[in-house]
Amino acid sequence: MDPVLEESCVESEVVKCMHIGLLCVQEDAADRPTMSTVVVMLASDMMSLPKPNQPAFSVGRMTLDDTSTSKSSKNLSINDVTVSNIFPR
Repeated sequence: MDPVLEESCVESEVVKCMHIGLLCVQEDAADRPTMSTVVVMLASDMMSLPKPNQPAFSVGRMTLDDTSTSKSSKNLSINDVTVSNIFPR
């Protein structure tokens, strides 16, 4: 959580929103809640939320080690533009 927001929000509400967000991005559409169900989930404090399945994919996460390495150690082209290979799924 962003440290700026940490003092001004309720942690349980943030966790609930993240949980509902994970339910909304399930790979199988049948596992995703409808919008009306999402509204009920957000409004209710007593409703138990189903456990989300393993995500279909992940975009990864940058670690402190990644930020501390110099630009020269990364795969950059001569003009400091990253080189990306895009492959269809």
